[in-house]
Amino acid sequence: MIPTTDAGSLRQASIGALLFDMDGVIYRGNAAIPGAAALIANLQAHQTPFLFLTNNATLTAAQFQAKLAILGIYVEQAAVFTSSMATAAWLSRQAPPGAPVLVVGEAGLRQPVLAAGLTVVTDWRQAAWVAVGLDREATWSSLRDAALAIRAGARFVATNSDATLPSEEGELPGAGALVAFLRTATGVEPTVVGKPQVAMFEQALARLGIIPAQAIMVGDRVETDIVGGQAAGLRTIGVLSGVSSAAAFAQAVPPPTWVFDSVAEINLALFE
Repeated sequence: MIPTTDAGSLRQASIGALLFDMDGVIYRGNAAIPGAAALIANLQAHQTPFLFLTNNATLTAAQFQAKLAILGIYVEQAAVFTSSMATAAWLSRQAPPGAPVLVVGEAGLRQPVLAAGLTVVTDWRQAAWVAVGLDREATWSSLRDAALAIRAGARFVATNSDATLPSEEGELPGAGALVAFLRTATGVEPTVVGKPQVAMFEQALARLGIIPAQAIMVGDRVETDIVGGQAAGLRTIGVLSGVSSAAAFAQAVPPPTWVFDSVAEINLALFE
């Protein structure tokens, strides 16, 4: 089966909500993808629900909101749902209140963990959990402490396993690179919460109050956005502005429902 690029079929589709990955779909690094602001403005004008569903664990929802505003995309903070938020919610169900968590990550992970009623610790000996996201300031010492905590019995949870992160300069090391480091160092497989895990999509749909068949996931990665969206029962759109190529989308089993060059084509299909 070859995914369609037929704009007419998308225009005729019943759409209850759209879920968007961010890096490689809405922007690359600090540059907006052309057409992204227009698409979001049109969705708002037509009162079509949408949610930004990102594995990027570095920023809080408020920081993502501010970043989008700089790019000319104006949304409520509630329109952003990150893998860090999903991880914190998962931890709050698995761990007792106040449980000690050693965080390898930035404010985007630390703040949701604290908001979930857990305790962020810096001494690996105190940690019952190790939560890992992308940390652009990670050091040998921070990774050493995480490895020691995991080897001592702390449970290992990861926001996502994305190997790379799109940027203006090219593909940068992602959270998955740190996760792989710790997996190799400890021999322990982490629990991964973010995409492509179905739980993250379920949390997103619950926020929107819709069922999977009503939603479409828009993403640039076969292995996370497309595979995860399909597993959760969503239709999917692959865009070529990020990581996966047209060949990769075509070879996916099953492939996404649609493939377009970018969100600019989605905007044209839906609103022009």
